[in-house]
Amino acid sequence: MAKVIRARDYRWDSVDLKQYKTEGTGFRDITRQTLLGEGSDESRLNFITRYFEVQPGGYSSLEHHEHPHAVVVIRGRGEVILQDRVEPIELHDCVYISSHTVHQFHPLGDEPLGFLCIVDRERDRPQIPDDESVARLRENDAVGRRLKI
Repeated sequence: MAKVIRARDYRWDSVDLKQYKTEGTGFRDITRQTLLGEGSDESRLNFITRYFEVQPGGYSSLEHHEHPHAVVVIRGRGEVILQDRVEPIELHDCVYISSHTVHQFHPLGDEPLGFLCIVDRERDRPQIPDDESVARLRENDAVGRRLKI
């Protein structure tokens, strides 16, 4: 069934606001809303669209996975670690995260960083980089100063 899910102040009507993840550590002050792809009438969608919001001082998990995904910034500004570099991101920027690219999102300033994330419905679980990979990332000054684990 076709529909419109109304938004107000970066929250969508009838969509539960959830914790970013239900277990683990390595993330802080981040929430998610699944906008499309998990509803009972959306089983034929091959993708899931989620909205993540990272509060100032927060960050997403440092992780990688087999599936690629797309991110579109719709609130605030921040930085994203993409393997061995740090990229500034702001309103309407699009980020493509390819397979097994280590990544982590950080807001900048006093406003939350909010972004849409589109992934395949069928996908692998995120993997946390091992100690050796983290040590290599820390050797890179630009990345090492921003890593949160």
